Amino acid sequence: MTNKYIEAQAHMSVAAERALEGKVKGFRRLLPFLGPAFIAAIAYIDPGNFATNIAAGSKYGYLLLWVILMALLIQSLSAKLGIATGKNLPEIAREEFPKPVSIGLWIQGELVIIATDLAEFIGAALGLYLLFRIPLLEASIIAAIGSFAILELQRRGYRALEAGITGMLFVVVIAFAVQTFVAKPDLASVAGGLFIPRFEGTDSVLLAAGILGATVMPHAIYLHSALTQRRVVGRTEKEKKLIFRFEFLDILIAMVVAGAINASMLIVAAALFFKNGLFVEDLDVAFQHFGTLAGPVSAILFGVGLLVAGLSSSSVGTLSGDIIMQGFIQYRIPLYVRRLITIIPPIAIIASGVNPTSALVMSQVVLSFGIAFALIPLILFTSKKRIMGDLTNARWVTGISWVIAALVVALNLFLIVDTFM
Repeated sequence: MTNKYIEAQAHMSVAAERALEGKVKGFRRLLPFLGPAFIAAIAYIDPGNFATNIAAGSKYGYLLLWVILMALLIQSLSAKLGIATGKNLPEIAREEFPKPVSIGLWIQGELVIIATDLAEFIGAALGLYLLFRIPLLEASIIAAIGSFAILELQRRGYRALEAGITGMLFVVVIAFAVQTFVAKPDLASVAGGLFIPRFEGTDSVLLAAGILGATVMPHAIYLHSALTQRRVVGRTEKEKKLIFRFEFLDILIAMVVAGAINASMLIVAAALFFKNGLFVEDLDVAFQHFGTLAGPVSAILFGVGLLVAGLSSSSVGTLSGDIIMQGFIQYRIPLYVRRLITIIPPIAIIASGVNPTSALVMSQVVLSFGIAFALIPLILFTSKKRIMGDLTNARWVTGISWVIAALVVALNLFLIVDTFM
């Protein structure tokens, strides 16, 4: 099975043409462009986010909320690259870089997908275990079957996949909206955590890197450029600019939703656990504390959110892996075969008895190392007039993007030194 989601978007729809020509008004004009960012956004709430955000909130309160705000700009650059060039990030990298570099980027991209799958399957298995007390190994097998079922949505067209993923996204939204309401966080502390960047010791840097890896997902950077590259093809520079304006609204809505979910995870942990002097690193312990401090409904909502996030994000990881391989080395394997291959390592780790939450947190640190390999080429390409035409980054956009990239690299260098010293 080839990547039908991408192929189904190869021609401009009648609705998109009418929107670009101004023949429809209001929200209906935006509708043909909605969807890609919601597919990418599901990667921002995979189970690794649960582990890092709960740990960060319970240990440091609202301190690290600011890390979550970095996603919007990065996803807009990725979408813009696909619109301007009709190609995705790995394809542009293959054309611009020497072949050995492309092969190296493909290998690290596949390692990122393995880390992603580890987080997704462990999270979904944990959700099943917490809700139904199904042993983790059996739960991981059920999660694998569920991930194949979600891939089947592609057979019904890209709108069916987008609708299914978006529906699952809003299940998680509802779960954490209720939890946030029950937790009654301190709004002044929330504002301080969001808008005042700071650390408190080396452990906070490690958790910040984990949050960064979980929130600014490298495979989502690759994916978003592919989701927009042939969805609506601009025939002129004017049309491309208009398409990007519509797609940016899609990104804004989806990233606000995903960012709010991530923020609410950390906020709930701070309001319930940090406030009561509880440092919670294990998600099963978090589940028990939710039941004790906020009631059984809150615990059930946490388990449901974890399960749905794991299942939905697994399909996004598979799509991303297909795009990475096709783009960097021009080779493709059937999605079902890829899904089968990528479920083996996480199931093996679960079977070995490794602590699931520890594995989740470490998978997010691995993902944080992959961000630079996706982000730096993305900034380079979107800053070149030769590649982007009239959609080339403004200087201030490039400047902020390089600041984010420098922060990512600095955090990773710190982690290397801290790990070995």
